[in-house]
Amino acid sequence: MRSLKAAERRYAAELAAARRDPAPSRLAYRVERLWLTPSFRRAVRVGLPSVLIVALVGGYLMDAGRRGALQASLADLRLSVENRPEFMVTLMAVDGASEPVDAAIRGMLPVDLPASSFRIDLGAMKAAIAQIDAVASVDLHIRKGGVLQVTVAERQPAVLWRRGEALEMLDETGHRVATLLERAGRPDLPVIAGEGADDRVDEALALFDAARPIQARVRGLVRVGERRWDLVLDRDQRILLPEEAPVPALQRVVALNEAEDMLGRDLSVVDLRNQNRPTIRLAGGNAAGSEVEAKAGQ
Repeated sequence: MRSLKAAERRYAAELAAARRDPAPSRLAYRVERLWLTPSFRRAVRVGLPSVLIVALVGGYLMDAGRRGALQASLADLRLSVENRPEFMVTLMAVDGASEPVDAAIRGMLPVDLPASSFRIDLGAMKAAIAQIDAVASVDLHIRKGGVLQVTVAERQPAVLWRRGEALEMLDETGHRVATLLERAGRPDLPVIAGEGADDRVDEALALFDAARPIQARVRGLVRVGERRWDLVLDRDQRILLPEEAPVPALQRVVALNEAEDMLGRDLSVVDLRNQNRPTIRLAGGNAAGSEVEAKAGQ
């Protein structure tokens, strides 16, 4: 009897299991479909933790005391890193600079040494040093041992440019090097004058080179009308050079002087502005063109 009842219960259970629908419920189906959406998975895995973290940090920092303590801790941490011995600059070495430039560079250091390398802006300091007229190029780096190495290449003055009462030293490109207080300070440099003379320093140097045989008598070059040059000699003599090809014209006068001692005569001006008809002006004020025209024009 008992076995019959047990068999009936088993049959009823098997019948109920056979009638159960294997498909998931509607809610389970919707949850499964939602989880398969990539944006939903990213929101759950990334967005939700991020929101929780931001909420926790924001809640912590809402208190002014906590914010102050955190800022003080960060400042102390930064100072402890910056002031480590391996980051300290203790010396400054300047190579290739004259005494005035050396002093100017040392005055541009933004902090007193020893100081942390984090407090020295090498880019800004290099740009400031490059603004010094006498500096052609500069290189900065911090070398081993905490030494700020500054290597400078200075501009070399090639001529003196007289502007009114001032004397400016210029390099071979016409860039200003420094102001000279007295001509006697650099007697080795030739003198140029006139507006626009600084823009034609290369041509002036070529003319001085062509006048080397009469260098002892040369007093300087004057730029006239920003177009051409006058070579000024002692004894109030002038050689008026043409606007075009002034160097060959001066070379012809120098050659004529070596052959005929023309500049040793009593004349005031040798006018070569018209290369087809060069003339000379005697000290008395008369002009003559025969001899110089015949020989300098050859």
